[in-house]
Amino acid sequence: MISAENLAISFGARQLFAPATFTVSNGQRVGLVGPNGAGKSTLLQMIAGLITPTSGRASVSGGELAYLRQESDIALDQPLREEMWNALPEANAVRHRIAEIEAEMVAEPERVEELSTELDRTQDRFRILDGQRAEPDISRVTEGLGFSKRDMDKLCGEFSGGWRMRISLAKILVSQPEHLLLDEPTNHLDRAARHWLQGELSEYPGTLLIVTHDGEFLDRVVNRILSIEHRRVVPYAGNYSQFLDQRQENEDRQLDAAERQERQLARTERFIERFRSKATKARQVQSRIKMLEKIERIDRPESVNTTQFKIRSTGRVERVVLDVSSLGHDWEGSPVLLDVALEVERGQKLALVGPNGGGKSTLLRILAGEVEQTEGDVRWAERARVGYYAQHQDESLDRRETVLGEVRKAAGDEPDGTLRGVLGRFLFSNDDVFKSVAMLSGGEKSRLALAKFLIEPNNVLLLDEPTNHLDAVTRDELLSALEEYDGTIICASHDPAIVEEIATHVYSVDEGEVSLAEVRE
Repeated sequence: MISAENLAISFGARQLFAPATFTVSNGQRVGLVGPNGAGKSTLLQMIAGLITPTSGRASVSGGELAYLRQESDIALDQPLREEMWNALPEANAVRHRIAEIEAEMVAEPERVEELSTELDRTQDRFRILDGQRAEPDISRVTEGLGFSKRDMDKLCGEFSGGWRMRISLAKILVSQPEHLLLDEPTNHLDRAARHWLQGELSEYPGTLLIVTHDGEFLDRVVNRILSIEHRRVVPYAGNYSQFLDQRQENEDRQLDAAERQERQLARTERFIERFRSKATKARQVQSRIKMLEKIERIDRPESVNTTQFKIRSTGRVERVVLDVSSLGHDWEGSPVLLDVALEVERGQKLALVGPNGGGKSTLLRILAGEVEQTEGDVRWAERARVGYYAQHQDESLDRRETVLGEVRKAAGDEPDGTLRGVLGRFLFSNDDVFKSVAMLSGGEKSRLALAKFLIEPNNVLLLDEPTNHLDAVTRDELLSALEEYDGTIICASHDPAIVEEIATHVYSVDEGEVSLAEVRE
């Protein structure tokens, strides 16, 4: 069981959320939701014991706890198979000892009897630890998350950042702790891996507390919601869609009650003003004044702050914006892109879809000039002004810099007032602009990276998974801005809204081959 009692934390003069008391019972699968910056990741870190609360306490009872953070935590010099075994430290140690004993029996035949006895004891211990199931479990989990059999012998450091996050997730799922904290586990998953994880977590036998902005995923996995609303942690029964309905009903009731009270108070105040000077009404006036002093006011529901931004293209570009011919690229001798041909015209919005590792990110990096292709040509129009938003754009932020200082790097000579106006549209207001990047949550860093990217003038956008880490409200604002954008877009994304509602052309990128899948103009 996970429990919090009067849990609160402050950063300087800012209290992140009011004292929270809640429990997550054994076997419950709970979604933790709230806008970026509300404190979701901080709450998980306090439960995991990584951050000390200002007041109150969090506790975990009845088993082990594992915590998936938004940054990978793996040994880069280990092969993937060995790193997966590291998730089972006791069984792994026994496994290695069995291998050592077997080698010693060959090297020291005079000790065979002694070593045989030890081997029997060690193998018994391995069976008690259920070690014989580890290899099948490792295969099931890694394959479910998209790793191939060949990947098992690759060093973890050879994988990209998104795949390293999958390794961290796989290790936790293989270890099967009684309590599981997951912070944005779906951000780097393609549709197939996300679907597999839905099934895995919906049948998870332990306690689950998960943060994700994917409402459809929560609908299929959780049976309870904890919502951070205006610094309070509010519990709701049911899945994410049921939570949205309940919250709307609560807000409607609160608004009705507040409006009724406001009308009653207005009538009372009019009575007081009208008869304040009449001696015959003095007792009634005083009675109503005392009533007003004692009454507990019902607040109207607080509105949710939203980002409000538009993306405008800068300067008209030629009709053919991009011409790619015979493009190929190898990575350490293995082909990543094969004979790619692509012509993009002004105003087109391309969605690149396909499994992770198929070549989408590599293609975008080549188009952005960050990687030089092995062969072929990439020709941009003369007036094309290209902006590139990487899948891990937030990782390029300077942790020592302030929010305002980081945006200033991309803004040239723009005055601070203009920059603060831009940051305000991304929900960085007042003293928030002076916070260091290191203090920001994962979602806030993504908002800052997006603000920094969009302030640069461009007429072509190269986007790699731009909706990752964004809360539902900010994601919807970005999708609207991309839909209204009058420039050209080439976007790699697993987000169905980008593929189905924004893209004019959908290209499949799989095993290095790029082919037109659908035209929606």
